[in-house]
Amino acid sequence: MGERCGWCGTDPLYIAYHDDEWGVPERDARALYEKLVLDGFQAGLSWYTILRKRENFRAAFAGFDPDVIATWGEPEVTRLLADAGIVRHRGKIEAAITNARAWQQVEATYPGGFSAFVWSAVDGVPVQNLPADLSGVPATSPAGDELSKRLKKAGFRFCGPTIVYAFAQAVGLVNDHVLDCPAGARCRELA
Repeated sequence: MGERCGWCGTDPLYIAYHDDEWGVPERDARALYEKLVLDGFQAGLSWYTILRKRENFRAAFAGFDPDVIATWGEPEVTRLLADAGIVRHRGKIEAAITNARAWQQVEATYPGGFSAFVWSAVDGVPVQNLPADLSGVPATSPAGDELSKRLKKAGFRFCGPTIVYAFAQAVGLVNDHVLDCPAGARCRELA
């Protein structure tokens, strides 16, 4: 087998994320909501920053339960803005609440719920890009651009094309592990 994708470096936390999560097809609607929100928080920052704070985010955001978060208002925004364990950005915090409400609407109205809504972007089957090296990994794709538009139309925020493509890579809609990466081979087997 080959080498891991070079972006994960040597930090054990990042290696574990790369090896065990990134690119693994995720179909749980709550987990998809969590990842979309965290990718929104990552905008302008490194994913490693979010990954190091992920457990703090989970505690602060009620385990990313959209049904709980959808009920939140200004008191919870104020509480989260004071929480040094997360990224304290009013727009991103408010977007997490807005996105929980949008998630509920999609869950209630889209056949198959939020998971089916997300996975319809790739007709339910992960795209296998198989780049030879990191230079072959795109920042966006036509399917990601379209999913971004659909999410925005459904009321989601912080879901531009670059964020949505990073989300698509993370949750396995797209397998962008480099061709010789052992984790990429495992993701292909799960497809």
